Amino acid sequence: MIIDIHGHYTTAPKALEAWRNRQIAAINSPSERPKVSELQISDDELRESIEANQLKLMRERGLDLTIFSPRASFMAHHIGDFGVSSTWAAICNELCFRVAQLFPEHFIPAAMLPQSPGVDTATCIPELVKCVEEYGNVAINLNPDPSGGHWTSPPISDRYWYPIYEKMVEYDIPAMIHVSTSCNACFHTTGAHYLNADTTAFMQCLTSDLFRDFPSLRFVIPHGGGAVPYHWGRFRGLAQEMKTPLLKDHLLNNVFFDTCVYHQPGIDLLTRVIPVDNILFASEMIGAVRGIDPETGNYFDDTKRYIEAAHIDADERYKIYEGNARRVYPRLDAALKTKGQ
Repeated sequence: MIIDIHGHYTTAPKALEAWRNRQIAAINSPSERPKVSELQISDDELRESIEANQLKLMRERGLDLTIFSPRASFMAHHIGDFGVSSTWAAICNELCFRVAQLFPEHFIPAAMLPQSPGVDTATCIPELVKCVEEYGNVAINLNPDPSGGHWTSPPISDRYWYPIYEKMVEYDIPAMIHVSTSCNACFHTTGAHYLNADTTAFMQCLTSDLFRDFPSLRFVIPHGGGAVPYHWGRFRGLAQEMKTPLLKDHLLNNVFFDTCVYHQPGIDLLTRVIPVDNILFASEMIGAVRGIDPETGNYFDDTKRYIEAAHIDADERYKIYEGNARRVYPRLDAALKTKGQ
């Protein structure tokens, strides 16, 4: 089985974006904000949005299952207050749940949280609980910078985040560390802000004792870890100067990386530098990089091709494609086992 741990609902029906635009337009006039009931999206519209896009590509590329979460750039936690984020998160999470209900063999949901800058993270817990207990979500997406590129929140090692971590540990679910839209002109959303955040989150973990407090807490750092594999020597050297344990002992029981790296040399580096036990297959297809690479004639985000061409053996491919996902996402493993998979 090939499990893609990084999928977003980037092809949702246009009615979703139209409703969101109305919500944003009425940010300063709460009485004028659209009601949730005004968003009407049929099952047929959901099927069409998936069958012609994600599911079509999954079948063409030989992928079996995608962990499916709301569109990352649409999370936009910097917009409005907690009430705005709470309503928006609930809508987006329900849509991903409905997709998983319509295509249970191919999609399983992960949740976005109703984060809001400066707001107690405990306010996210009711949505997290609903998504796990009612929707069967197997993970969450955690935005370390809900300010949208201004980094006003404490580091992810700070106690500010502990209410979320406590619930993650209780439910035994991982978090993908994933920022949203950048409203800072210095940082292009997908080309800079995402990769900056991946690298920043790793360094925040390195400089803390977070996993001493939460030994079973698990983070997935997407996009191949940002700069982490390329600068592994720098991080090892910094850890040595800080007198922290070796990275393999300090972080690699808790931190994992995906394969959303869109060229062969990048995947080759990732699989040479990072232990295979810490690499999980992902593509983020129909995401930030959707075009065809003129050097290969294949889609940039067809990441299975890179794994197939990497200098790794069959057992290592199994771990990347399936084994590691089952271990890092225990609720996913349990859901598959109930289906005899």
